[in-house]
Amino acid sequence: MSIYFQRTYQRAFGTFPLEGDVARQAILAAARVGYRAFDTAQMYGNEAETGEALRETGISREDLCITTKVHPDNFGEDRFMASVEQSLKALQVDYVDALLLHWPPMDGNIAPSLELLQAAHEQGLARNIGVSNFTIQMMKDAKSIVDAPIVTNQVEFHPLLNQDRLLTGANELGIPLSSYCSVARGEVFKHPEFAEIGVAYGKTAGQVVLRWIVQKGVSVNTMSTKPENIRANFDIMDFTLSSVDMARVEKLTQTGYRIVGEDLVPWAPKWD
Repeated sequence: MSIYFQRTYQRAFGTFPLEGDVARQAILAAARVGYRAFDTAQMYGNEAETGEALRETGISREDLCITTKVHPDNFGEDRFMASVEQSLKALQVDYVDALLLHWPPMDGNIAPSLELLQAAHEQGLARNIGVSNFTIQMMKDAKSIVDAPIVTNQVEFHPLLNQDRLLTGANELGIPLSSYCSVARGEVFKHPEFAEIGVAYGKTAGQVVLRWIVQKGVSVNTMSTKPENIRANFDIMDFTLSSVDMARVEKLTQTGYRIVGEDLVPWAPKWD
């Protein structure tokens, strides 16, 4: 995994649930403020819009970091490669920088889809491979199944949910976590502590949330359609939260606010 990939992936622009021209305009705005990592998925139904917008930016392919994810419906050997090739066609690229399994398979047998993921990597369709929504045990098993490094496990990660056990397990295995639902779909803004902390740094509540995630050693995926918010979400590398403020935010993880569970997604595993 290149240093460029590591640094660029630290702040990615997420595209869910954007579609059509709204997606296109948001991606263009993100590119203008400096984003070079963009996250999409077969499940989002916006790979074509993402590809068109990235082409329109004029940014060279080598300077982009593109992630997409394989839908669980395509985990079968008869569908996996064809779905990846269709993703590349929609994205107008010859490869993605990171190809992830979007969810563990419903039957819990992760080996077949991981082997296909590695095959996609070996065929040059993906520079790197990763997973999403994997538990600690699944990450352990995955490391024994594939030879290629697993560059990320993308999971729900925000200050209203304690993911310390998962983060510790990931660190021990050498698999970096990346976040989705980084601001808990707006739920964090109901807690005044983030804005109060931000005053001392000249930063917004949202920037405090994202900086906390980064300082936990987790890369962030953020999405907005408003140019001012897109820029704010990107501008989180010029300050550092004190240990006191990190601890203050940490207390809020006991809120236990989980967004994505079995009630929302049938593929959701039993979380750590």
